[in-house]
Amino acid sequence: METLLYSFFAGTSTVIGVFVLMIFGEPGNKTLASLLGFAAGIMLAISVFELMPEALLLGSMTITVIGFLLGALMMWSLDKFVPHSHLSSADHLDVENPERIHVENPILRTGYLILFGIALHNLPEGLAIGAGFESSPEVGILIAVAIAFHNIPEGLAIAGPLKAGGIDNLRLLIFTLIAGLMTPLGTLIGMAIFNISSTFVGGSLAFAAGAMVYIVNDELVPQSNHMHSHFANAGMMAGLLIGFGIL
Repeated sequence: METLLYSFFAGTSTVIGVFVLMIFGEPGNKTLASLLGFAAGIMLAISVFELMPEALLLGSMTITVIGFLLGALMMWSLDKFVPHSHLSSADHLDVENPERIHVENPILRTGYLILFGIALHNLPEGLAIGAGFESSPEVGILIAVAIAFHNIPEGLAIAGPLKAGGIDNLRLLIFTLIAGLMTPLGTLIGMAIFNISSTFVGGSLAFAAGAMVYIVNDELVPQSNHMHSHFANAGMMAGLLIGFGIL
C-alpha cells in the first residue's frame, strides 16, 4: 500500500505543474533546468549504484543486461511511435510524432498527445517505482521523488498550450490527473509480477534501470542543458550526491 501511495504522489505531481502555471505563470529556465537536472542525477545514482548491482545479485549478468536493454528499448519505442510533448524552454513546447494523431482541432490534438503520450510514458515509470521498493523502501522513495520532479515540468508542458487554446482550468486538472494516474497503474502491474521469482525481480530491476537511464539521456539532460547548462549541471550533481549519500 505504501508503494502505491508514493507512486500516486509521483504520478499526480503533474498536477503541481498546472497549479504553478495557474498561480505564478511560467517559471524561468533556471528553475526548470535545476529541477530536471536534479531528477536526472537521482535517476542515474539509483540506476548505477543500486538497481543494477541488486539485479545482478538476484539474477545473473545475462538477465541484468537483457533487462536493462529491454527497459531502454521500451522507452525508445514509446518515443518512436507514440505522440508526446516536452518543454525545450520555459515558454516553448516541442511535440514529437504529432502526425500519428489524426484530429483536425489543434486543441484536441494536443489533448490526445497528453493523454496518449504522457500516460504511456508514465507506465514504465510506475514500474520503476515498484522495482525500487522491491529493492528497498529508500530506493523506492528516491525513485518516486525523482519522477515527481520530472513530472512537474511535464505538467507545465501539458497545461501551457491547452490553457492558451482556451481549455478551462478544471479540464486541465482532469487531463493531467488522468495522465499521472498511469504511474500507480504501472506500479500495480509491477507488484503483480514481481512475485514470480527472484530472477524475474532481478530482471525487472534492470528493466527499470534501463528505462530511467534512457529517460535521463534522451529527455532530462538535453532539456535541462538547453534551458540553462550551469543550473542543469548543478541540479544533476546535487541529485547524484544525494542519491549516492542515501544509497
